[in-house]
Amino acid sequence: MADEAVRQVKVWDGWIRLFHWSMVALLVVSWASMETGNLEVHYVSGYAVLALLLFRIAWGVAGSDTARFTRFLRSPLAGLRHLGQFRRREPDTEIGHNAAGGWMVLVLLGLLLVQAVTGLFANHEPGMTYDAHGPLALRVSDATSAWLTDVHYFNFNLVLGAVGLHVLAVLAYRVVKGHDLIGPMVTGIKSLPARMAAPRMGSPILAAGFLTVAALAVWGISRLG
Repeated sequence: MADEAVRQVKVWDGWIRLFHWSMVALLVVSWASMETGNLEVHYVSGYAVLALLLFRIAWGVAGSDTARFTRFLRSPLAGLRHLGQFRRREPDTEIGHNAAGGWMVLVLLGLLLVQAVTGLFANHEPGMTYDAHGPLALRVSDATSAWLTDVHYFNFNLVLGAVGLHVLAVLAYRVVKGHDLIGPMVTGIKSLPARMAAPRMGSPILAAGFLTVAALAVWGISRLG
């Protein structure tokens, strides 16, 4: 690629970047609000996380090429082969997620979805300044709510572990392979060989519609409590 013409290509749409960085901020807010006992902020943050996850699932089905699950999820063997060549320093020609990164995205989305859904049924410690239970906690038995609360607490450790692994992987790609994975997620733009076709970007109207429906659905759930 050193002797090959390159051009700036838009690989990440604004919706994916909004989801990514909003999720980073919301995880910090969710952790800090729980540590300080501010359940009102904690639940609002959790609702926002769930709405964004519902949007991301819809966008992963009908959104931009690089957002679609069918485009970046490859076989587990492809992911292992990619990791097997990790120490090879070579130009980054991936338009979206690489074969291993796609599975990391799926794991993160799955863990975050478990975290958000179990939070709806969680029943926290009494005596806090806000209703210390999720909107669906009183719609299941005490035993079920208690079990889902335990899952909610334990799963957050898994989320932190997966996020930490993700950050380490991004740094490793920078140091070992010389690939900048952060810049494109900020700007949406990546330098690629001129011969490579740019991915198709999804409709912003469709994205706004998905996000609106997701937000309304979560608002409806929040009112059940």
